[in-house]
Amino acid sequence: MVRPYTVTHGRTRPVAEHHIDLMSQVRAVEWDRPEPRLDHARSALLELVRRAPRPVAEVAADADMPLTVVRVLLVDLVEAGLVRVSAPPDRRGEHDPSLLREIADRLREI
Repeated sequence: MVRPYTVTHGRTRPVAEHHIDLMSQVRAVEWDRPEPRLDHARSALLELVRRAPRPVAEVAADADMPLTVVRVLLVDLVEAGLVRVSAPPDRRGEHDPSLLREIADRLREI
């Protein structure tokens, strides 16, 4: 087990000014040249994102790492040109009737 501050080289915030929200979408960038050498933590995150684009919160959960560590590492990968982080989709005004029914049913069960 490696301590989080070791993985991030003591950083608690990303070096660059990137806003990474819990629901920001992370996707891998296709490379046509050899990738830079990455440590285990960064390469593990890259492999997770290569499987499918996913939100930052899901990447942190799947990697079993604290969110602050994942944010720092993702910005490192963005700076290396290996991933892209985009704003979460704007879903205001969208409602999923089946999800709302399920929520109402679960509340009734309580």
